[in-house]
Amino acid sequence: MRIMLTNDDGINSEGLHVLARSMQQHGDVFIAAPDSEYSGAGAAIGPIHLSEPEVRSTKIDEISTAWTVSGPPALCVMLARLGAFGDVDLVVSGINPGANVGRSVYHSGTVGAALTARHANIPSLAVSQHVSGFGGAGQSWDDLIQSQKWDVAAQVASSVVEGLLQDEIGDTPVVNVNVPNLDLSDIRGWRFTNLGAEPPREIEKIELLPLKEEEGSFRVSMTWGDEILQAADVDSRAVLNGEVSVTYLSRIQALAPPVSSAIGRGLDALLGP
Repeated sequence: MRIMLTNDDGINSEGLHVLARSMQQHGDVFIAAPDSEYSGAGAAIGPIHLSEPEVRSTKIDEISTAWTVSGPPALCVMLARLGAFGDVDLVVSGINPGANVGRSVYHSGTVGAALTARHANIPSLAVSQHVSGFGGAGQSWDDLIQSQKWDVAAQVASSVVEGLLQDEIGDTPVVNVNVPNLDLSDIRGWRFTNLGAEPPREIEKIELLPLKEEEGSFRVSMTWGDEILQAADVDSRAVLNGEVSVTYLSRIQALAPPVSSAIGRGLDALLGP
């Protein structure tokens, strides 16, 4: 079993290193991660026809093989599935500081890496951990993540991987796991969850604030609203309730078109039936 570890926070993320070490009990682990921050990159691979991505060997304590890639996490996985780093049997992405629940899965680089693995029928796991106080006032991001309990999220991920490898693989699962930022003894259990329609906390207001030094330029100011509690079986509610959320993400598939469509009639008029 060869297990690839990646993330969207970059090669120097503590969460990545803790997760990689925890995966060693399940197989031969290697890291291929972005050389810098790519949070919010989704499943983007970037303009590879222009950027000519570069790969460099690097050293991570207790990990025998590690690479940095000059591109987002989905590109790391794409290079892996095309053979750049040898065989890959499982992709594990994370640990991301900040829950990836609800519609954030569309934008998450952590989840985007896992979704990219599915293209080559490689099972994958995305692991994220709630950041307490996110969206509130008075603390910087660096301050907020000082208290992350990485080892707890890594233990949960290890348990999920152990089960995933015993389950019937089926249609190449993408498992999205979100862990509360609590001691293991304080977690209130776990549940399989649905994908929420809303994030745990939304951006409530956007303002463009003029920059004094450059006319016509603005700083984007974002104000966050209160935490949103959804139904008990929704991913964001589970995490806010102190539970581990496990969500199987479906494939993006085409819907059946409407029986009568103005789009079709317009194209018939343009191109002929």
